[in-house]
Amino acid sequence: MPSKQLKKEQRKLYTSLAGELVIMAGTVMLAYYFEYTDTFSVHVQGFFCYDTTYTKPYLGPEDSSAVPPVLLYAVVAGLPTLLITITETVLFLVQYTSKEFDRSEKTVATGDCCYLNPLVRRTFRFLGVYTFGLFTVDIFVNAGQVVTGNLAPYFLTVCKPNYTALGCQQALRYISHQEACTGNQDDILRARKTFPSKEAALSIYAALYLAMYVTCTVQAKGTRLAKPVLSLGLMCLAFLTGLNRVAEYRNHWSDVIAGFIIGTAIATFLVVCVVHNFKGKLLLSEESPQEQRPNTAMLNMGRVESPLEKYIASQNHIAFAEVT
Repeated sequence: MPSKQLKKEQRKLYTSLAGELVIMAGTVMLAYYFEYTDTFSVHVQGFFCYDTTYTKPYLGPEDSSAVPPVLLYAVVAGLPTLLITITETVLFLVQYTSKEFDRSEKTVATGDCCYLNPLVRRTFRFLGVYTFGLFTVDIFVNAGQVVTGNLAPYFLTVCKPNYTALGCQQALRYISHQEACTGNQDDILRARKTFPSKEAALSIYAALYLAMYVTCTVQAKGTRLAKPVLSLGLMCLAFLTGLNRVAEYRNHWSDVIAGFIIGTAIATFLVVCVVHNFKGKLLLSEESPQEQRPNTAMLNMGRVESPLEKYIASQNHIAFAEVT
């Protein structure tokens, strides 16, 4: 009987893991198609001649920005991995060496149902959800950019339209065809993908996820002030990233605000509804021996007859005696 139960739990574990891997693989593939292929064509949005909204100076490619993509992606991917791994390791070691638990509760089980060390289980769970959220944010942002095709503040600078050939003697003439631009096609395509801001969405997502992780997980004494300082510091960095996008004329305010909303919504949903505010046991045993003993006692107790059952039994005994 126990072996059947273990096999059933093993099948459930494998099924759940396979489903999660399929979802993650699909998310990564969709993000890849949005990011590195032309499977989804960008909507071509028109413009008015001499529109000053899109005539800001072009300060060069993204690599020349104060927050280049390489730096942003390295921080967004590396900092959470490092912080969560170190925090989970410290919390596990503190609880493992605590005098509250005896050696029997510190044993790492390795049975037929593939039990993992709780440190590894929690760390992979929190980092896995975080990684899934990163790709989800990327998909949401790319979908918005492809569908809207909003123009960057420097669009006309890189577009270099021939106003004379377009008949722009009137300032209110609306140009809607793609062939109006004569500039570099890569720069033009990049200038059509600004809403929402990917940098703002990724930065606020990473900052909020880490801030909520630190706030919900670290409960040690002396961290009452350290936790809000660290959390607000992360949020400030994300806010400055958005400000930099506007200051360098790479995004409008609306682009940055929309990116902040997307990143905040996804981070909040994952933390509250998926990892349940990072709640979970650090030790392997899911229930204490005190919780297990009453269940065993209940199984060993004899069956207690109710008064009605006693009365019926006595009446049957009397009737049987009269017949004999």
